[in-house]
Amino acid sequence: MIKNIAASSASTIMRLSPAKINLFLHITGKRADGYHNLQTVFRLLDWGDYLHFSVTDDAVIYMDDGKSDANKLCHQLLILAGAEAITASVEDNLIFKAARALLASVIQSDKLPKQLASVNITLDKHLPMGAGLGGGSSNAATTVLVLNEIWQLGFTRDELIKIGAKVGADVPIFIFGQDAIAMGIGEELTAIDLPEHQYLMLTPDAHVNTAKLFAHPKLQRNIAPLSIETIKNQSNDYLQTLITPYHNVFTPVVTSLAPAVKEALRYLEGLEQQAMGTARMTGSGSAVFLPLDASVTTDKALLAKWVEGAPCAGYVVGSL
Repeated sequence: MIKNIAASSASTIMRLSPAKINLFLHITGKRADGYHNLQTVFRLLDWGDYLHFSVTDDAVIYMDDGKSDANKLCHQLLILAGAEAITASVEDNLIFKAARALLASVIQSDKLPKQLASVNITLDKHLPMGAGLGGGSSNAATTVLVLNEIWQLGFTRDELIKIGAKVGADVPIFIFGQDAIAMGIGEELTAIDLPEHQYLMLTPDAHVNTAKLFAHPKLQRNIAPLSIETIKNQSNDYLQTLITPYHNVFTPVVTSLAPAVKEALRYLEGLEQQAMGTARMTGSGSAVFLPLDASVTTDKALLAKWVEGAPCAGYVVGSL
């Protein structure tokens, strides 16, 4: 039986739910399970959404009968606000799915605590949806990390990564919490130490269905895989500039389907000489970005001019 105990006091935890960019993105082949193997370097940014977790100390769910259901328990424990515009049903939201996956893993491992504090989660959304910045996946990862802490479940980072991978392919990098080389569907992560960087980011109002992109006849799906050591040693070929073989396989497909993405990318390409970097798209779009040389980042007036002149919303952001 589940029993609610009334609340009397509360504490709040606020966490940045950061965006990510792909410095390059290759597909190396299709897997037997229908997914695609990829190679990329993920870079986390100091820009993102914010999640507020309000923990009510005395609001406790007691588990008496040992027949806990993750979905029902999730509804009992969590109240989610700020995500109404993202999904019509709370059960479709990645924050709820992440919490449910976490609870399912606890139940499966037979380590469900006798009591769990109820949590109000408020999403303060800043990242545009469908931009290839990983906003929803980052929200899911932040939820898994913080609830593991609040409920004192004791899962290790590696265990949480496995749980996160069940929610979405981009969730593991945000649980990993640092720049990384990614392989598999994005869950095989190797840390990479990269220098600090700033980027001019544009987020055109466009979205191309991911399934449509993966089914596109012109999408490259057979890029020769590179070793981890090669990717580490050749970081200068994709950090500031983008030198062959490094590229984003989705760029030509997305720009052919979404004129707004093509326009934004062309705008950044016109600034490449001054910025001393190569413009590119992140993920499967629609956001595009331009790495900025350190000599440019000190000229705030110039950066403001570039943002103001952009054909869509623009931001100057930094690595996390």
